[in-house]
Amino acid sequence: MDANRKTAYYTLVDVESKKSYSNIALNHHVISGKPSSPAFVRELVYGVLENKILLDYIIDHFTQTKVADMKVSDLIVLRMGIYQLGYMNSVPEYAAVNECVNLAKRFCQGREGFINAVLRTYIREKYKVKLPDRSEDEIRHLSIKYSYEPWIVELWLEQYDMEFVEELLKAGNETPELVVRANWLRIMREELINRLGALGYTIEKGKLYEDALHIKGCAGSVTDTKLYKYGMFSIQDEASMLVAAILDPKHGDLVMDVCAAPGGKTLAIAERMNNKGKIIASDIYIRKLGIIDREAKRLGITIVETRTWDAAKIDSDMIEKADRVLVDAPCSGLGVIRRKPEIKYKKRSNEIDLLPRKQLEFLSAASKYVKPGGVLVYSTCTINSAENQKVIVEFLKKNPFFQKEEEIQLMPNVNGTDGFFICKMINVKA
Repeated sequence: MDANRKTAYYTLVDVESKKSYSNIALNHHVISGKPSSPAFVRELVYGVLENKILLDYIIDHFTQTKVADMKVSDLIVLRMGIYQLGYMNSVPEYAAVNECVNLAKRFCQGREGFINAVLRTYIREKYKVKLPDRSEDEIRHLSIKYSYEPWIVELWLEQYDMEFVEELLKAGNETPELVVRANWLRIMREELINRLGALGYTIEKGKLYEDALHIKGCAGSVTDTKLYKYGMFSIQDEASMLVAAILDPKHGDLVMDVCAAPGGKTLAIAERMNNKGKIIASDIYIRKLGIIDREAKRLGITIVETRTWDAAKIDSDMIEKADRVLVDAPCSGLGVIRRKPEIKYKKRSNEIDLLPRKQLEFLSAASKYVKPGGVLVYSTCTINSAENQKVIVEFLKKNPFFQKEEEIQLMPNVNGTDGFFICKMINVKA
């Protein structure tokens, strides 16, 4: 059995059945399965995940057993087969079918004949599959074409025009570039560019953040390099880096990051402070704080103090003590779909609808720590005005001593970054 497809299968099962994050599941199975082509595995896994609704729509055309009634094992093998046959030009048809049948013999015993028949029928009749008529049901058409739950399409259509929404849906299915943040404490940007270039990588400078570098080429993983292990850089999207830039911490500041884990922004802030001052990084989950501590050690950062704390509660000892406070609030994650395509398939729930209330609660509590003249930054990795602009409007209405200074919404289809909302406010209390 092909180790590449077996690794992809195990990853997709974890995402489907265990609700694992795709990036974590993929990394785990690539390490344990040792496939000969991790790049092929990644392309297949993310191709299936990004197009799941479309693939299921196609499968329903060629089976009497509806997708909703299929076993997970059968469905995943069929999705893998249809994606290879319809969307991976590098895979010969016979290889796609034969390898899926081999997977079925192992994981779908007794169903290999069924899976073989479906895939061969698809090869003959795939051009007969038509999307739902757009003029009759635009939301369903877009939902299937780009594989998003209908409520997400509807949500964005309430906020943006049709052409923009379709561009946004399409951008969510594109593979993001690998972007790293140079660590000022260990290396300057130009030297890092030269040293990565010497390893065979092609480097392009970021457009939004001065130390962002877009990395392409070279078969090996950049995290396997000595440059990474010695803390010369971190992997982080430019939109996320921009949060630290807008917070604009100074050397010697006291900074509070109240929803800190897993710590990318915390550590970017520390680097901008030249490791001088103090950062109190809080999170409710102690295991996640361990990630921050380990990364701080790799990067040579010593000013971060991690602690467990519920961001909704006010720490009376810290009232008006902080120069700068960051609230990178938990959110629906609609801005990072291109990294975590499983987000597209979340059902609309009461939990999602209650997010703005929780975000406002976190922001209100954190604002108490900002000293007069200090800076408060609210950020999310989502594209939803209810979690972004409307939270700020409500906060400012209830907190007149804060004044909005800057507000931006970054978009994958416009900025080439993750979708991030960032708002900077000043405590103007005399």
